[in-house]
Amino acid sequence: MNVQTAKVHHFPEEIVHYAWEKDPKPVLTIESGDTVIFKTREVTDNQFSIDSTTESIASLDWDKVYPLAGPVAIEGAEPGDTLEVEIVNLETGSWGWTAILPGLGLLPEEFPDAYLRTFDLTDGEFIHFREDIKIPIEPFLGTMGVSPKDASGQPIMPPGTFGGNMDVRQLTIGTKLYLPVQVAGALFSCGDAHAAQGDGEVCVSALECPMTATLKFNLIKGKTIPSPQFLTSGELTPKVNHKGFFGTTGVGPDLMKASQDALRAMVDHISTTYEMEPKDAYLLSSLCVDLKISEIVDAGQYIVSAVLPLAVFED
Repeated sequence: MNVQTAKVHHFPEEIVHYAWEKDPKPVLTIESGDTVIFKTREVTDNQFSIDSTTESIASLDWDKVYPLAGPVAIEGAEPGDTLEVEIVNLETGSWGWTAILPGLGLLPEEFPDAYLRTFDLTDGEFIHFREDIKIPIEPFLGTMGVSPKDASGQPIMPPGTFGGNMDVRQLTIGTKLYLPVQVAGALFSCGDAHAAQGDGEVCVSALECPMTATLKFNLIKGKTIPSPQFLTSGELTPKVNHKGFFGTTGVGPDLMKASQDALRAMVDHISTTYEMEPKDAYLLSSLCVDLKISEIVDAGQYIVSAVLPLAVFED
C-alpha cells in the first residue's frame, strides 16, 4: 500500500504580492496534510525600521504596503471545498511598530496628525509600552486568505468571504482557521503579522512586525462554508484573564457611532487615569482594548463596550 508522507515546505522569502487575483500562478504546490513555513515581512515591506520616526509616515509608498507570501496551491482543492489552516507556530521578529495614520482608524477627526512608535520585541513575552505598562505578546497573522473568485488586482484591504485582511486576533498558535475555497487550488497567501492587538484594531495599526509562521494545511472535500470560521484551542484572552477589566460603553442606533463613543470614553479614561497623552492612549487601545457588541436586540438601541485588561498595568 502506498502511504503518502506529509512534507514540510519553506516558502521563498523573496517572493511577495500586493493584491488579490483570481488565477495567479502558484509559487508552491503542496498536498493536503503538508506544512509550510513562511517568513513574512512587516506590513510596510521594510519601509519602516526600529529607528523610524513619525516623519517616515509621509514618505510611505502605499503600493508596497501589505506584502503577502503566496500563493500556495493545494492539490485537489476545488470551489465548494473548505481549507483548514492549522496555526502550528508563530515567532515574532525583533521589532515592531504602531501608528496613527492620518485619515484612517476609528477616530480620524480626533487624531488627524501622524504619529509613529517603534518597539523592541526581543523580550519575547511583553511589549514595553511604558515603564509601568506591559502588553503580552500574542502573535497572529492579520491576513490569511484564499484567492477570491472574481478578483483582479483587488487590494489586500478590506477582507471578504475568502478571508484576507481579517485581523482576528484569536488566530494565534493552536487555532484552526477554515476558509471557503473559491478557485481551483485554493491559492492561499498570508502576511500582515501582529505581535499584539485588541479586538477592533481601533487606530488602524496593531503592533506590526515581521514573523515566521508555521502553518499546516488540510483539505476538507465537499464541505462548504459561507465565510471564514475558526476553532481556538483554549481561552480567548489567557494572558490577561488573571486580573479585572475596565469597560466604557457607547449607546445608540448606529453601531459605528456607538463604537466610536465607547472608544472616545476609553481614550479619555486611560489618558486621565494613567497620565498619558491622548495619542498614546489611542495607540494603547489599539493594542489591547477589545470592542464588543454587548447588546443589539433592544429596540434598535445598541450597546458597544470597550474593555481594557488591567493586567497590562504594573502594580
